[in-house]
Amino acid sequence: MDFELALDAAGRVVEPESKTLEYKQDLSSPDKVMESIVAFANSAGGKLIVGVADDGMVVGVTNPLLEEERLANLISDTVRPQLLPTIELVPVGGVTVLVAEVYLGAQRPYYLTRLGRQRGVYIRVGSSDRLAGPGMVAELARDSQGIAFDRLPAPGAKLADLDRAMLTDLLKHDMSDQALQTLSLITEDQGQLVPTNAGVLIGAQHPEMYHPHAWVQCARFRGDSKRNITDQARIYGPLPRAVDATMDFLKHNAFLRAEFGEIQRQDAYSIPITPLRELVVNALVHSSYADHGTPIKIAFYDESIVIESPGGLVPGLTVEKILSGTSVIRNPTLARVFAELGYIEQWGTGLPKAMEAVLAAGLPPFEIVEGHERLVITIHIENHDPAKHKDSHKDHQDSHKDDNPLGTRGGTILAALASGPLSRTALFSSIGLHNDHRTFTRHIAPLIEAGLVTMTDPDRPTMRDQRYRLTDAGRAILADQRR
Repeated sequence: MDFELALDAAGRVVEPESKTLEYKQDLSSPDKVMESIVAFANSAGGKLIVGVADDGMVVGVTNPLLEEERLANLISDTVRPQLLPTIELVPVGGVTVLVAEVYLGAQRPYYLTRLGRQRGVYIRVGSSDRLAGPGMVAELARDSQGIAFDRLPAPGAKLADLDRAMLTDLLKHDMSDQALQTLSLITEDQGQLVPTNAGVLIGAQHPEMYHPHAWVQCARFRGDSKRNITDQARIYGPLPRAVDATMDFLKHNAFLRAEFGEIQRQDAYSIPITPLRELVVNALVHSSYADHGTPIKIAFYDESIVIESPGGLVPGLTVEKILSGTSVIRNPTLARVFAELGYIEQWGTGLPKAMEAVLAAGLPPFEIVEGHERLVITIHIENHDPAKHKDSHKDHQDSHKDDNPLGTRGGTILAALASGPLSRTALFSSIGLHNDHRTFTRHIAPLIEAGLVTMTDPDRPTMRDQRYRLTDAGRAILADQRR
């Protein structure tokens, strides 16, 4: 082991604890020591250094040889599967510290024997050890076996649940069974072809029916807290469509301003569109869609945009590695499809490119924090308090004030609903449009916002038998058009 411990003039360690570094004063609390050992083996490896006090002062260990043997025995007796870290005694500033280097284990999940596999699995989150939930335990096991969640059969899904016409339009080639199998969007299960998890995430109109957290929650908060919400959106539908819908939400809540070049005026948004799109794509492709409890969340504050995606980092990765371009793909099928769509150019380039674009825009570097089974990215932006941007805010509002909620298809949609409530699929079919989220956002959502159309069960927008119907205001508009 090539190891050096940097100290300041007072004899305290310089490097702080991190995802791959933990200090302990001694082995008097063996449970905590073993939690760190297990967490390193399940996450990205790391070094445990025994002989450093809580204030960072290097105090060394008494009876170094005895402590070395004790640590080796603790690991052997209390961790399963068997783990073989490198343990060395290292002289530092006149004392001896005990250094255990733990590598990312190949038999994940590792766990504390006394607690068992279901309650004794720990992962490393930042500089702390956290108990892994059932979903993370399952993901660790799949990952160690080379099994990608997005290539597994989607529970309860059938081939008919995939919208082949939408997939053909999206990918620009025929979506035969063979083509779908080649893309790993369908697979054979118990003698039948069925959609994979990636298949329903990419090709089903309502992927949240199979994975309840496969959607994006967007909100605009006034100020720097979550107390004052001024706009929000729930974005459902195939993941590729969610990219544009999410960006539409962010643009709608940004300001437009004029920038004058040598030739002509150009309108520019007050937020960095290109890197934000990269980060939205990154969240959709690399999130965990197993049971992690919450959707992707995007919060637009006055001075920052925060993107939270479920799942945290995959084993072997750290924040430093992903910013340097290291890539380990959690969802290889999703990544492949997004690459075919041109949303991803090359593995590992998304976050470094986004950082370059943010810096080029004159903004501070964005921050990445790994939370408990979450990854949180914060992009700092100029202050969007409307009081500080009265003219820009007025220009932005003026650009929308003459918008006609009927749009180009509104009258046709109202006429289609005149005979009674229709399902979303039947409604789009009757007016000759694809049933996808982008079309819904463009043509149906404005009618709902204007109070011309409503849902039969607005409290449960994603229910299977949801229908859309005219309101009294919608009937009045339709009657005026027919006169």
